[in-house]
Amino acid sequence: MSQSQYEGAVNRYFEAWNAVDAEARGKAVAAAWSEDGSYTDPLADVRGHEQVGAVIAAAREQFPGFEFRLSGVVDGHHDTARFSWELVSVADGAAPVAGSDVITLAEDGRIRSVLGFLDRVPATA
Repeated sequence: MSQSQYEGAVNRYFEAWNAVDAEARGKAVAAAWSEDGSYTDPLADVRGHEQVGAVIAAAREQFPGFEFRLSGVVDGHHDTARFSWELVSVADGAAPVAGSDVITLAEDGRIRSVLGFLDRVPATA
């Protein structure tokens, strides 16, 4: 796979995480993840579009007015890419949550799996 394929997959990933309504989120999740794609982090271990969408919806509800943004560059080889991200307040730019994810891509360029790590979380979390 090429750098542009890794970056495209990560862009679709952020489109899904930043979708503001259920319809847009469903379309974005389907564009980003393969049908049986998975998402695993310290707080979730899910598979399939419906479950991935539910995890994203819960995060959006917990952090209204925030968006996920790439932090740094996407690094990839073979069918795997890694990147860091921050959850940023649109109002004041505060970023109380940050993490790093490793994604594995299917042959069609969609995400087969995400392994997420939380690098920074609020003290109350």
